[in-house]
Amino acid sequence: MSNHSEPALVDRRVVLEAAAGLSVAGLAGCTASGDGTDATSVEFDGWFDDVSNYDGVADETGADAVEVTVGAPGNEGHFAFAPAAVSVSRGTTVRWTWTGKGSMHNVVAADDSFESETLQSEGETFERKFDRKGVYRYYCRPHERMGMKGAVVVVE
Repeated sequence: MSNHSEPALVDRRVVLEAAAGLSVAGLAGCTASGDGTDATSVEFDGWFDDVSNYDGVADETGADAVEVTVGAPGNEGHFAFAPAAVSVSRGTTVRWTWTGKGSMHNVVAADDSFESETLQSEGETFERKFDRKGVYRYYCRPHERMGMKGAVVVVE
């Protein structure tokens, strides 16, 4: 994702239609399972209800690498991920990059499948390659109650 352009935003219905065949292991875990669950049954189930900067899913499908900002403006300070939700193709690397604002942050998968160190300095990064279709919810442990949450939707 380049720094000079905004990602295209799409509504949930478009992402779900594009994610035909997407499967989910369960509402809490949100990892790919291969059980044939219909894509239209996958939802964020209230995950973003308390997230002030969630305004849809940024469509970054087709990109080899995608950047998510950590410590972006939101939730009454710099307590947000931007974009809050992003759709990527299977095999995409997501890089979370710290702004240095909003104190110390980390990136923790809701299903405990990945976790970054707690970092604070501008420019620090954490990367994860997403090889399996699914919906991966994550949060910042110190600021989860403030609404610092995100999601990566991995499609074929």
